[in-house]
Amino acid sequence: MSNSEQHESTPEALIQSFAMIIVSEVGDKTFLIAAILAMSNPRITVFAGAFGSLVVMSILSAAMGHILPTLIPRKWTQLAAAVLFLVFGSKMLMEGRAMGPGNEKMEEEMKEAAEEIEEDDAKHDGTGRVGEDGNVIPLEEMEEGGRSVDHGVARSSKKKAEGSIVEGARNFCSFFLGPVFVKAFVLTFLGEWGDRSQIATIALGAAHNAYLVAAGTIIGHACCTGAAVIGGKYISTKISVRNITLGGAVLFLLFGIVYFYEAFAESTADEISIPMN
Repeated sequence: MSNSEQHESTPEALIQSFAMIIVSEVGDKTFLIAAILAMSNPRITVFAGAFGSLVVMSILSAAMGHILPTLIPRKWTQLAAAVLFLVFGSKMLMEGRAMGPGNEKMEEEMKEAAEEIEEDDAKHDGTGRVGEDGNVIPLEEMEEGGRSVDHGVARSSKKKAEGSIVEGARNFCSFFLGPVFVKAFVLTFLGEWGDRSQIATIALGAAHNAYLVAAGTIIGHACCTGAAVIGGKYISTKISVRNITLGGAVLFLLFGIVYFYEAFAESTADEISIPMN
């Protein structure tokens, strides 16, 4: 077994991926979505939907990272991971320093999460529709609007037709799994796709054993989602988003430095191991 393979199999990947999820997801929008849904729906159903979505996301992201070293030399994937973590860490550091000591940021995230849930309800529960400006139009206002609303519906008929397959699949899943489960799954998946934690998971999967990375992220998501559905509202009022963001920044910067060192060490080892004729 080579040094890189031994390094991949160490628990370091499990610990790093777990810590990355904890500092990235506590107080995040998907955390708050699960917390809000759990206030008016069965907690076990909300947890199953949100956590199931995060399990799928973790496996996909780790698999994407696992494929990268087959296309690009590992030292370059480690270097790319180092750059990503340094960029994310620097951005989080600036965001944390710009935040105030209060919970304004948490209240803003809570408001955005509530708006996303309201928009989803308007689309799929028949309580209204989302206008072209992104605002929800209640059903009563739609009835009072008369022809102008009908005209708006006609203009959006093409978009509805394009999304009919997706809607059909969602309705099919809702029939068997329940609308609450599907809502938690879909909102969480859409909230996580392209998020900082997903990109970081891909980077970790490229630099370490993808199975350990997936396991670490899944365990981390289980802890965060469980905390969200049990007492997310209370937790969101007690934690400091600023401190979490600054702590996450330090962790991401540390990851970046470690990966830069590992990429340099592996490159040096490869040069030394070249046989001399």
